Amino acid sequence: MEPSSPGTEASVQVEDREGVRVLTLSHPARRNALNDTLLDALDAALEPAPHVRALLVRGAGGTFCSGYDLTRLGPPGPDGRLPDAWVMAVLLKLERHPAPTVALVEGAAVGAGFDLACACDFRIGTPGTTFLMPPARLGIVYSPEGLARATRLVGLARAKQLFLTARKLDAREALDWGLLDECLEPAQAEARAHALCATLAGQAPLAVAGMKEGFGLLARASLGEAELARLHALRAAAFGSEDAKEGRAAFLEKRPPRFSGR
Repeated sequence: MEPSSPGTEASVQVEDREGVRVLTLSHPARRNALNDTLLDALDAALEPAPHVRALLVRGAGGTFCSGYDLTRLGPPGPDGRLPDAWVMAVLLKLERHPAPTVALVEGAAVGAGFDLACACDFRIGTPGTTFLMPPARLGIVYSPEGLARATRLVGLARAKQLFLTARKLDAREALDWGLLDECLEPAQAEARAHALCATLAGQAPLAVAGMKEGFGLLARASLGEAELARLHALRAAAFGSEDAKEGRAAFLEKRPPRFSGR
């Protein structure tokens, strides 16, 4: 994850071509880290449209997405809203988009960038692709939606390794674990991603949207109100903890964190 700084240019480049909408994250100063500007632009670009029959999500400059703006990860607001609520809402919108989605994962996919890739239906990487999920290093409890997305792809035991140990996966391991569907050299990966999107866009839209929603319903965890409230409380406590402050500071200062359990 990377911090954002005032005045740093961030945008989502949107290109529509023959039924495929290409969304390119561009935040060059912070390796395409998500901030409110990018999230607002993504949210707008994810509004369903009849002419958009497939989505390709990628990052500019050889990095997919280095995470979420660390300066936004403070304690919950006075209304109890968690600091990552907006990013999780946008990722859920991507996951539930009626059009099928393909992530072209070049370079690093870290934290919310990892989750961004998982929110897509397909993931195509290159030999330089890496995945890292660092919430345990930052002293925070990741969202249940994000935990579920990763667990559905790699299984419970491997998801625990990723989230509890902050283990970095290279492209070969990501392919073996199911985080990547394909791993190709960069030029071939880009061509394959566009070809897959073209194939998806050529199918019957109502059939694809209906089956995609069906898969989503089959995979969805059925947590009750009490379980959801408990997870919210755990996340709120972690976001407001001393360990979360230390985790952010250590990350920014590039030193090992000194956690106290408070």
